[in-house]
Amino acid sequence: MEPREPLAPFLLAFPGPLRDRLVAAVLSGEKVSTTGLLREYELEQEELPPVGERSALIDSDGREVAVVEVTEVRVLPLGAVDLRHALDEGEGYTSVAQWRAGHERFWHSEEMREALGDPSFTVDDGTMIVAERFRVVERLE
Repeated sequence: MEPREPLAPFLLAFPGPLRDRLVAAVLSGEKVSTTGLLREYELEQEELPPVGERSALIDSDGREVAVVEVTEVRVLPLGAVDLRHALDEGEGYTSVAQWRAGHERFWHSEEMREALGDPSFTVDDGTMIVAERFRVVERLE
């Protein structure tokens, strides 16, 4: 096998049970979209991923388990997330309200507030999010 160029990490949640579930959902094909806060990109002074960019999906042990390719990137207010995106997150959500409740729990968690440097961070309908679609192009495990 020919060595490949190092890829940027594709990280879902924080290491632990949630990341493990999300990585498994990506590998099974259930999860083909993800949502981040635009604020995270701004804080890290990171560009949004361009369509076609390939990254290494990282599991909780820090291993590269797959190569994923970005197929769509949308920046929109949280209140504009549609059912298709919620369902394609592959976490078993059946409504946008259910999807949002799950994401609010994560975004309002102590770990996320610490990462954002804001102990009272909260989201509302106007909070800008990054909705990414992707596909697995290679499994590495």
